[in-house]
Amino acid sequence: MSLEEGQDRERRFRRSPTGPSVAPRKLTGQPPPPPAPPSAWSPPPQPPQAARSKWPLASVAIFVLLVASIGIQAYRDLSRPDAWDYWKDQYVSPSLTSTLIPKLELGGAARGKRTLSIKGGIGPAAAKWFRDRLDEAQLAAGDVILMSSPGGDLSQAAIMGEIIRSRGLVTAVGTADAAGNVKPSSCASACVLVYAGGKTRIGVPGSGLGVHRFTTTKEIADPLAEAQKISGAVLGYMTKMGVSSSIVQAMSETKEIRWLAPKEALAMNLITDPIAKR
Repeated sequence: MSLEEGQDRERRFRRSPTGPSVAPRKLTGQPPPPPAPPSAWSPPPQPPQAARSKWPLASVAIFVLLVASIGIQAYRDLSRPDAWDYWKDQYVSPSLTSTLIPKLELGGAARGKRTLSIKGGIGPAAAKWFRDRLDEAQLAAGDVILMSSPGGDLSQAAIMGEIIRSRGLVTAVGTADAAGNVKPSSCASACVLVYAGGKTRIGVPGSGLGVHRFTTTKEIADPLAEAQKISGAVLGYMTKMGVSSSIVQAMSETKEIRWLAPKEALAMNLITDPIAKR
């Protein structure tokens, strides 16, 4: 075999049957030298770290801005005296108190009825407070609201009267002990609007219904126009509740409380169910 034929056989022997050709190595009969040791140790390659998300920081920033905006708005709202009064009346010290009486010892339509007795002034959040107490008491149509109040916020009183009418409740003026025994009391000024909301309005002997001219405590440019506006609103409300318009005339006559005689309140249809003194 010639030198050239031997070189061709060597090249064919070194060609990888499954991959690329391998460079020929001189056959010496010795094993190949071991690979050179690495010059220095290097840690295994680490997987690439995901880029740190910026959303948590953005979310925190948005949350802080939201809280700040709410806080600023709340400060602006509470900086108004009327808003602060509403917040205090609803959450801190409500102007009204209530007691649930299982059975009222009173004649007429109130006899033996479940009763919610409410006392105190009608504050700027009284309607919300009153609705919550009614929901808790779960009074049914025909049950009684027993009131004792010097009056207060006119608009809140009108809303309370609307709530009473929508639930078909009876109204009376007085106070009661735990056994349901009723004592006379008074309902004056804005309280009369709450009383007028009753589908039936009981006249408790000895109790008083007091009316007067309504005014506003806000500074207004035209007090006369404002007074006429209030009178119109009261007239519309009383007419809706079935009370004679003559009650508005009685209100307009004086700034001081005018106590209506029982016969007068009956003639105005303010009292619809008079009961005799027991």
